[in-house]
Amino acid sequence: MKNYLYTIIIILLVIVAYNFPEYLIEIGGVKLTDLISPVLMIIMFGMGTTITIEDFLGILKTPKLVLIGLGLQFLIMPLWGFGLTQIFNFPAEIAAGMILIGSSPSGLASNVMSLLAKANVALSITLTIFATLMAPLLTPTLMQWLGGEFIEVDFWGMMWSMCKIVLIPVLLGFILNKFLPKQIEAVKKYLPLFSMAGIAYVITTVTAAGQSSLASVGAMLLVAVILHNIGGYIFGYSAAKLFGLSKRDARTISLEVGMQNGGLASALAVDMGKVATVGLASAIFGPLMNVTGSMLATWWGRDGDDLEK
Repeated sequence: MKNYLYTIIIILLVIVAYNFPEYLIEIGGVKLTDLISPVLMIIMFGMGTTITIEDFLGILKTPKLVLIGLGLQFLIMPLWGFGLTQIFNFPAEIAAGMILIGSSPSGLASNVMSLLAKANVALSITLTIFATLMAPLLTPTLMQWLGGEFIEVDFWGMMWSMCKIVLIPVLLGFILNKFLPKQIEAVKKYLPLFSMAGIAYVITTVTAAGQSSLASVGAMLLVAVILHNIGGYIFGYSAAKLFGLSKRDARTISLEVGMQNGGLASALAVDMGKVATVGLASAIFGPLMNVTGSMLATWWGRDGDDLEK
């Protein structure tokens, strides 16, 4: 039960935010959604402090695995998300949100799930790092290509937002950890707790801000997001096996593909000024992927078969 405690807390917060949004939109004249980007910057800074030179060398050790993983990450979820928008015929900005979450990189949760699933944790970490570093270029490109028919996409503006929220904090965390390890070590132990609290904050505030839109498309959007998430696992695993990868590596890529950085997608929706619509899919995707990911990882983790086949 304790493995699902965080997910249960997130679900309860979403229920509260949906039913009492007026208390979670603005406090003391400050819009709570305005703090999403700073919160994500701190989380990305924390990720940067965990990166080492050895992580960058990981791509040299297993270039085939990394290239396959990154290729599937930025092909399956954006295209599958676009396909679902055609099936469900959502309003334009809701549809754009489906593509945005699909075009985002994987998050840190996938690394934890890979550990539980007895997957290739080193590969998972490497894929998350490189997907995150590539996202400032690839996410705006995919949004312009697939989401341009739904909303006007400011390519350079989105790229700057990605650099501001992701690239600069990650590189700053990496540099400070490299040159000031003792000072960073003193705060590093608190960063995972802040990350958990930060993601809960993002999901809660986006749910409150988009409550009215959720009320009109909530059920269908939930179904679409479930299909998006589970489809990512299935397509990711199947494609990895088609490339001849082992069970362990296929599980890793499945989790990397299926678990997106919902907090980052929400922050981008805030910067676009459309958090109450474009940000809705990511608000649902975040807690959902933690439920499905932990269930899948726990099931896989009980497997005693030869994972190298």
